Amino acid sequence: MRNLKLEKWILRRYSSLSNNFKEKTFTFEEAFKFLNNLYQDSKSQVKVVLSEINKAGLLKTEKNPKNKRKKIYQLLPLTPPKTNNLTTKDQLISLLKQAADIIRTRVDYTFILLLLFYKAYSDKWEKEFEEKKKELIQKGWEEKEAVIEAETGPYHTLNFSRDFLWESIRKEPDKISEKFSQAMKELAKSNPDYQDIFSQFDFHHFTSNPENSAILNQLIELFSKFSFKEISGDILGDAYEWILKYFAPTKAKEGEVYTPREVIRLMIEILDPKPKSSIYDPCFGSGGMLIVAYKYIDEKYGGNMANFLLLYGQEINPKTLALAKMNMLLHNIKNFRFALGDTLFFPKFKEENTIQKFDYVIANPPWNQDGYGEADLKKGEYWQERFTYGFATKQSADWMWIQHMLASTKENGKVAIVIDTGAVSRGGREKLIRQKVVDEDLIESVILLPEKLFYNTQAPAVIIVFNKNKPEERKGKILLINASKEFVPGKPQNTLGPENIQKIAKIYEEFKEVEGLSKIITLEEAKEADYNLSPSRFVIVIEEEKYKDIREIKIELKGMEKEEKKIKQKIMKILKRI
Repeated sequence: MRNLKLEKWILRRYSSLSNNFKEKTFTFEEAFKFLNNLYQDSKSQVKVVLSEINKAGLLKTEKNPKNKRKKIYQLLPLTPPKTNNLTTKDQLISLLKQAADIIRTRVDYTFILLLLFYKAYSDKWEKEFEEKKKELIQKGWEEKEAVIEAETGPYHTLNFSRDFLWESIRKEPDKISEKFSQAMKELAKSNPDYQDIFSQFDFHHFTSNPENSAILNQLIELFSKFSFKEISGDILGDAYEWILKYFAPTKAKEGEVYTPREVIRLMIEILDPKPKSSIYDPCFGSGGMLIVAYKYIDEKYGGNMANFLLLYGQEINPKTLALAKMNMLLHNIKNFRFALGDTLFFPKFKEENTIQKFDYVIANPPWNQDGYGEADLKKGEYWQERFTYGFATKQSADWMWIQHMLASTKENGKVAIVIDTGAVSRGGREKLIRQKVVDEDLIESVILLPEKLFYNTQAPAVIIVFNKNKPEERKGKILLINASKEFVPGKPQNTLGPENIQKIAKIYEEFKEVEGLSKIITLEEAKEADYNLSPSRFVIVIEEEKYKDIREIKIELKGMEKEEKKIKQKIMKILKRI
């Protein structure tokens, strides 16, 4: 008989159940009555016991022939342990789909994100501990000393005390919310760099609703079915992004904005950041722009060069900032600095009594954001050096975001922003700002995107690319790209496919005109167009005529004839009744 990797308290109960029921079948109620009498276990604890025994492959479950709504159980003899390791993206996303089905729209989806993060890093801590302990023992350390040393902070990404590891919390199902609440406080103290992650979640308040408490227990048991020790950071990060995308349509109705990763990829391809450079997103949301930039460097240069990229971001919402930090850590990205605050009023990244400058600045700010009029912005910091081209109306801060981004860019730096199409065509104060920016030859390209790419709007958007150090051959020129037809159709959203991204990025890279897709205009031509930089004004996309096969037309006609016949018969029946 081999020893299973079951915790001692579970193994004791397995042995007791085995001695009592032997090879006989039993119901949950019988198991509960027995364990409650012997160990005073609650029903929740018995559920955990059976779940753990089942995970170990020691429990056979069938429908109860007397009551098909219930199950009967049979214990199996001890066998070598099975490891239920999650190793693939498909496995993890399947698990997350089950989690999404459990919560539906009843519970804030961010609790799934937190549980994914918590389980992953708890299992990671245990793996780091096991590896370090083994290494120390091999070096001649006594086991007791090796255990104490391997638990210390330097060997772990996040510091956990054993009481707050995932499996420790699960031991007492009736106290899970209390345990998690304590864990949040403890982890915030022991991980000061990431304390804002743990301070944003209140399990005690969340489980004050009995339905939420039941949902939490379901989620805990679901995530407990697998070990996350062997899963890669890339897969964990992709799974986290999958959750964000999965819930994006629902959250869009509540005002949250999710930038499609394909759009970000296009922006990064255009900026083409280099290793050891700095990238800043002044309204980073879930951190998608910075993560895609990191991945781009990793794919293009390899050799850990992405770890030398300096990633900066500011976010106004503390919970969103916490989610972004979790996103970065699950992607194994640690070279980032995030700050909390309202960027347009109080930019947090400063150097020598001014705002910090970066090599690349990228963002998808809130479109047409109101509340940032001239009088308001003048109450903020560094407005004189940031808003040098003037102030827009209080109804739209689009060009205030652009000015902040330009002011935050080094003299040889580049900016890419995805924004409402009106930003390149509206009149009034915005036109006056746009005119000054155009006349200074800062705009390198405007790209019109297809419609239905975003969850919060069906409208298209534009990417505006600014370059403070244009190559000589591009000076005095603006490349306009009408990519409105460059998409893969879908329901309810269209997407940018890899071919679309490469096609658009290549046109930008080569700075060339393609009939029906792009045009290069001079600053004089922009002036003649009254500084309206809408690509659709200069580039007319010719729709391809699609011809149907004659057989397809005949089939459609036959269908229409049958439908016509049915309608005539219905009309005749109605007329006979009159």
